[in-house]
Amino acid sequence: MQIRASHLGDFTLRPRTLLIAALAIPVGIASSLTAYLLLQLIGLITNLVFYQRLATDLVAPGAQHHPWWLILSAPIIGGLVIGLMARYGSEKIRGHGMPEALEAIVAKESRVQPRVAVLKPVSSAVALGTGGPFGAEGPIIMTGGAVGSVLAQLLKLSSNERKTLLVAGAAGGMTAVFNAPLASILLAVELLLFEWKPRSFIPVTISVVVSTTIRGFLLGTAPLFPVDVAVSPGTAATALAAVTGVTGGLFAVVATWLVYRSEDAFNVLPIHWMWWPALGGVIIGIGGLVEPRALGVGYDVIEAMLTGHATIALIFGILAVKTLIWSLSLGSGTSAGVLAPVFLLGSALGAAEGLVLPEVFPGFWAMCGLAAVVGGVMRCPLTGIVFTVELTRAWDCLVPLTVASVVAYGVSVLILKRSILTEKLARRKLHLTREYSTDPLEALFVHEVMTPEPVVLPADAAIEEARNTTRHGELYPVVEGADLIGMTTHEALVACPGEAVAEATTAVPAAIHPDDTLSAAAEALAVTDTTHLPVVDRDEPTRVRGVVGLAQLLRARKRDHHEEHHRQRYLATATS
Repeated sequence: MQIRASHLGDFTLRPRTLLIAALAIPVGIASSLTAYLLLQLIGLITNLVFYQRLATDLVAPGAQHHPWWLILSAPIIGGLVIGLMARYGSEKIRGHGMPEALEAIVAKESRVQPRVAVLKPVSSAVALGTGGPFGAEGPIIMTGGAVGSVLAQLLKLSSNERKTLLVAGAAGGMTAVFNAPLASILLAVELLLFEWKPRSFIPVTISVVVSTTIRGFLLGTAPLFPVDVAVSPGTAATALAAVTGVTGGLFAVVATWLVYRSEDAFNVLPIHWMWWPALGGVIIGIGGLVEPRALGVGYDVIEAMLTGHATIALIFGILAVKTLIWSLSLGSGTSAGVLAPVFLLGSALGAAEGLVLPEVFPGFWAMCGLAAVVGGVMRCPLTGIVFTVELTRAWDCLVPLTVASVVAYGVSVLILKRSILTEKLARRKLHLTREYSTDPLEALFVHEVMTPEPVVLPADAAIEEARNTTRHGELYPVVEGADLIGMTTHEALVACPGEAVAEATTAVPAAIHPDDTLSAAAEALAVTDTTHLPVVDRDEPTRVRGVVGLAQLLRARKRDHHEEHHRQRYLATATS
């Protein structure tokens, strides 16, 4: 009998990785063009609604004076349009993009409806163009992801391969909006991929590079919010960045609480959810009457904060009004993103603290606040650091930005069980982990845990005798001479009406070798739907070396638990 070789290693994945990497090129092209069209559409609607002109420039709704009735009514009408699109087009356009992308990955095998690729950017453009205080990045993550997912669904690909292309489209769209390629890659790793493997990392990077290149032709290569670093921050500024980190983490707690209390309030309303975005529009309109510059994406206000040109009234007006209208209206299920508002609120928080902290250079504390709030709200500290640097090109500030983002992340983790992005999934009874760690099954080899020299049964042995030497729940290799021909169990021997063990023998479904990792063994057991497999010599595949089963796999978990919880002193001090 010939044993089928196991095909569970990484080597056979390499051609597939090259295929997905090649497919990432058109995904990067499509996501960058989609992002460009989304920005153009946002500009067109904003100009039509607030300035009554045909233009596609990204302008702020509150940059000039507008009649009170326009500020109040525009977000309400926009909310009505979004509600209608969601009800009669696709309910999947509701939400701020990132949780929906995560849900598609976690629960739907990375399948996104094709119409979402069209309806999501249009509904988001309506939300932002009519004064919604949101961002374009969440919608473009969902839209770019939809582009990658749709392409993957047209081909014969696995769920993991669809996930890679979905994330490649999302990251490509992100970098096209913000011109932040490294931050977009990090966001993919920290938030969307749930792994760091060549099979996904390489295609995502290719998509981002392609999208960045095309973005250079369409929108230019300059940083979005350039900051002039007049003097490098010293030790004192780096230490004080921890203060910004603490306040940024606390702000993340407050913002997350507000968003989901708002969502809870909308969920108990006795009206159909189609009307909720319009009610959110009422909140936005009232806030716009108080502080018009809180309306829209707010790129101009972010720039004012980061360059030190924001007035005290603008700083505190944005902190109060933008926080409320963004968090409360976001709970209505409108189609919008969270990242740009987080940028704005973080920079405003830092700018407010800069009024009392020692001056380093204009915009320094606003940058620290931006990094801190991104790290705290989104639980992506590396993304928060690199995003801030790429948006401003202030590389000299890398160390204090690191302090601010990581401290905020720590505060957020200590206080909040879940982030603003993962809380929505938890409410939908979905679980995901954002903590990467080494699989303990990768740390041990099969020969370290297998049962060596197991009991083997000759193929010509009498079944009656074999029954008396076997036990329930064990696997027994069956040999002919010294060669393995199959395997059997006590249960199979009892149920077999024949006379020889060979008649109760089944084929070995996969080969496990002593130098395989327990991860490979676990995968083989899962794929073959069995609890035990014989271990054979790699050079002599019919020579039995042992047996491995589920019980042996638990030894890796036991060792991992020991390393996590067993504490022991190895070096004694003079007084101990």
